[in-house]
Amino acid sequence: MEVGHELIVITWLHQANREVLKGHPRSDESRPLTGVFYTRSPARPNPLGLHPVTVRAIEGTRLKIGPIEAFDGIRAALLANRAQFYRDLPAGPFYGFNRPGAKVSEGVIGNWWRQGMIGGAKPQYDCIKAFSETDFTEDLQSITVPVLIMHGDDDQIVPFADSAPLSAKLVKNATLKVYPGLPHGMCTTHPEVINKDLLAFIKS
Repeated sequence: MEVGHELIVITWLHQANREVLKGHPRSDESRPLTGVFYTRSPARPNPLGLHPVTVRAIEGTRLKIGPIEAFDGIRAALLANRAQFYRDLPAGPFYGFNRPGAKVSEGVIGNWWRQGMIGGAKPQYDCIKAFSETDFTEDLQSITVPVLIMHGDDDQIVPFADSAPLSAKLVKNATLKVYPGLPHGMCTTHPEVINKDLLAFIKS
């Protein structure tokens, strides 16, 4: 294998709901039910992902590949219509509002949009590279104070299996607390749960 070689990466989307075949576009129930593939729903009856990539660099046993579909998609959305993207993200996966039975809060969505639009477009674009490509392994290993790692296992922004358990292994004095069914924005959607645990950890 050499730099420049093209590969196909196959992923198993293990958190996909295989029972759902139709959904409302953007979780808007005023719009008719449509097949999940058309709506780009997280539900997948056949949860396989195919990702054509190119080897960008080889460092020992580690490959650096591109394009990074999810993050390149965020960049494209910011460039195309930042205001709309900052409406769609909180209205969908960030707070889990795209899940069946979710209690959608227009106030929360609007506040997320407000905070996003206050920021500068250029630094927001640049930060995508920072949070998607920076290796924090050494930083986490250097922490010695007690750390509480909190993560909802229905996080659609930062997949649970790829983050919290790994971080807990790297931090010497870490406590991992997992919240079944809670989303990425759980501090906002479930403050009565999160704040209670934060206070208990601080007191301990």
